[in-house]
Amino acid sequence: MTTSPLQFVPPQDFHARSRAALDDVQLRQSFKGAMTFLQDKRRSQFGDDDELQRLRDLGEAVRKNALAKLPALLERLEAKLTAAGATVHWAASPEEANAIIHGIATARGAHSIVKGKSMASEEIELNHYLEARGVKCLESDMGEYIVQLAGEKPSHIVMPAIHKTRADIGALFAEHIPDTEYTEDVDRLIQTGRHTLRNAFVEADIGLSGVNFAAADTGTLWLVENEGNGRLSTTVPDVHIAIMGIEKVVEKLEHIVPLASLLTRSATGQAVTTYFNLISGPRRANELDGPRELHLVLLDNGRTQAYADEELRATLQCIRCGACMNHCPVYGRIGGHAYGTTYPGPIGAILSPHLLGLESTADLATASSLCGACGDVCPVRIPIPQLLVRLRTEANRSPDAEVEHPLRGQGAKYSRGERLVWRFWRGAFGRPGVYRMFRWAATRLRVLAPTQQLGWTKYRTPLKPAPRSLADLLRDKNQAQ
Repeated sequence: MTTSPLQFVPPQDFHARSRAALDDVQLRQSFKGAMTFLQDKRRSQFGDDDELQRLRDLGEAVRKNALAKLPALLERLEAKLTAAGATVHWAASPEEANAIIHGIATARGAHSIVKGKSMASEEIELNHYLEARGVKCLESDMGEYIVQLAGEKPSHIVMPAIHKTRADIGALFAEHIPDTEYTEDVDRLIQTGRHTLRNAFVEADIGLSGVNFAAADTGTLWLVENEGNGRLSTTVPDVHIAIMGIEKVVEKLEHIVPLASLLTRSATGQAVTTYFNLISGPRRANELDGPRELHLVLLDNGRTQAYADEELRATLQCIRCGACMNHCPVYGRIGGHAYGTTYPGPIGAILSPHLLGLESTADLATASSLCGACGDVCPVRIPIPQLLVRLRTEANRSPDAEVEHPLRGQGAKYSRGERLVWRFWRGAFGRPGVYRMFRWAATRLRVLAPTQQLGWTKYRTPLKPAPRSLADLLRDKNQAQ
């Protein structure tokens, strides 16, 4: 089996990629069907709106409680895991996280890693880093495996290969998996993928996974999955490395239960996911399976920047369900790859500036109509539209402005010309005489206005002129006579 080299795309090229995506009719049709399906599935799981709102209130309270106590909970989690025989590592940046994982692999002479689904490992470009140093990484989640073969990043945080058709996957398997015939039969494609991956769990030197939630009171890592590959990745190899963002910790194990209920129903419309994996340490002396070593890498990578600001801290409440993406009219038309970031869609637009800086992600905050759909469906009530407006403000703020919690890349979209324009508008609308003069001039210069709707409205149905009133029709008739 061979994989294609990873295709890197800088997030600052968002406008060019989004235009290309809008011109791709097949992509738009595929995403429209997929988003409608996921919206219907979610709606079917929340038939009782009162129950949904109470559960959202509870989920929000759990996440806010954990974030309010975050430093203490992380230390408590570390103490519990260490007492159980695990090793906890702290990584401030992707470079540190990659070096830690590579160091573990080197110390054990490891040459292969089998991976369960982990968005944090995507975030730090772990596969690319390790393969450049002679350590092969194999994705075992079917969607991740497909995009790995294609040399792409996931286009959705829950369904990484949602942009691929059956024909695309059939061609990939036929090209990269030896002795595989082209087919578009879904069952045969799934069986081909499973057969190819099966031996990887036994042969791998290290298993790596993400973490959905971690309970500080018990030192438990909670993993959510549907395919069983996460369970195999974390139990079959002798070494298990888990990587998680520092915001994933909660105070008590019981607090995870409502979050898990919200996660599965919001993400894929399932009443419950197929597998819940609870890991509280390496194999004990009297146990027959499980890893002999457990390592947890706690990743910051800009999260403390969001945490320091009381308003932006709400970004870290996210449980990675993808519901905001499934309901976003912008994401539904351009897909995930247009964003050029690990986390696309509305959640990516408010999280990526902290991970990568506003200088490369400022355009993402404007990739929204502010319709509010993302905030309406967020299971933990993140005020995404409000945070998008805040990030737009920070991107347009003067780079030299003194603020309590400056963001990396503050002022990335700052323009003196734009500030002059807004100063003009403020002056014109604040003085009746100036406003009347401006209105007089504007009505006579309207011939200079563009005749074509520009921007994202180009891809919508043009606005229809308002119907004329009976009085207008009679007046025109009398003037004609």
